[in-house]
Amino acid sequence: MKNIQVIDGADNCVYDIFAATEEEFHVIFPAGHDVAFIDEVMKSGPAEVLNAAFSRIWQRRVRKSEAMGIHGLLFYELEHKKQYYATRRDEEALNPNGSKLRA
Repeated sequence: MKNIQVIDGADNCVYDIFAATEEEFHVIFPAGHDVAFIDEVMKSGPAEVLNAAFSRIWQRRVRKSEAMGIHGLLFYELEHKKQYYATRRDEEALNPNGSKLRA
């Protein structure tokens, strides 16, 4: 199982973590990616496959104190953050001027 942290634009968002099977994870995150935006995910494949995967994932919330790592970030309602994750890889996050966010 791989853990996905959901980062939502809602004021009451609690940034929950959910467990996904390898297959479910790869439906959301293409090979090599660990950052996704829900609008892009929903355009990437058949709605019935994506909806079924999310239905299963939402039933597997993982307490943060019990999570063994975070393997992917899924953003909702935060399109403005796409500029920081141009490669859709967390370790390659960039500032708007192109400089790295991490040293």
